[in-house]
Amino acid sequence: MVRLNKIYTRTGDMGETGLGNGERRSKADLRVETYGTVDELNAVLGLARLHAEGEMDETLARIQNELFDLGAELATPETGEPLGFEPLKVVASQVERMEAEIDAFNERLEPLKSFVLPAGSPLAAHLHLARTVARRAERLMVALAKVEPVAETAMRYVNRLSDLLFVAARIANEDGRADVLWVPGKSR
Repeated sequence: MVRLNKIYTRTGDMGETGLGNGERRSKADLRVETYGTVDELNAVLGLARLHAEGEMDETLARIQNELFDLGAELATPETGEPLGFEPLKVVASQVERMEAEIDAFNERLEPLKSFVLPAGSPLAAHLHLARTVARRAERLMVALAKVEPVAETAMRYVNRLSDLLFVAARIANEDGRADVLWVPGKSR
């Protein structure tokens, strides 16, 4: 259980932070940047939820909780050393559930004939912003995986999440009917 008695600790005043395994790293470290971007994504989803209701709000709430799990996983590097606790990890069933949700959402949509601009309803615009932050988190995870272990399931999760956010944005735009489509060369 998480217990925060004090919000400031002064332990980060010199530009370092503690990882889940107790290791200290620079706040500019790639691992810290990666899980910080996952946290940013979570905050953007919080904004999106201001405009969501019903099934969409429930889906986004679940994802927000899963993103905390992903952040905890990224904040606890695999070193092979015993931790004294069972670290949180994204599991394959979470990816599979997301794939099923993507398929269900996509069944409601007409096939695209153009790229979609990140616009439309307030919910759609926030979901598009969340999608771009998810893609940035994914790029950071790929970069991190080149220098330190990153679980394949976590990589698949964030990749599917950006896909889910794309189709969810289209659902938020009247099942795609109110999508704002790219018109190549329109302003020439």
